[in-house]
Amino acid sequence: MKKTVRVYIHGTVQGVFFRGFIKENAERYNVKGFVRNLEDGRIEVFLEGNVDDVNKMIKLCEKGPRHSQIKKIDIKPERFQDLKSFKILHF
Repeated sequence: MKKTVRVYIHGTVQGVFFRGFIKENAERYNVKGFVRNLEDGRIEVFLEGNVDDVNKMIKLCEKGPRHSQIKKIDIKPERFQDLKSFKILHF
């Protein structure tokens, strides 16, 4: 079964290798989507893949890389889009 979510991560999440951390783990778990910094200091992560793998990625979003400080995450279900890769987007 597939799962697709959009995750917004609040806290000290920019400038701490968060996007690279998410991309590396998404590729490890074969999860597709994207990650990007938002102008308001949050990080947005779009994840889709097998339910267990997406759930593992959500747990990683809650933890973050070593120097991040997660204050809150918001998770919103999304429609499956059958993406083919995981990318770091830049605005």
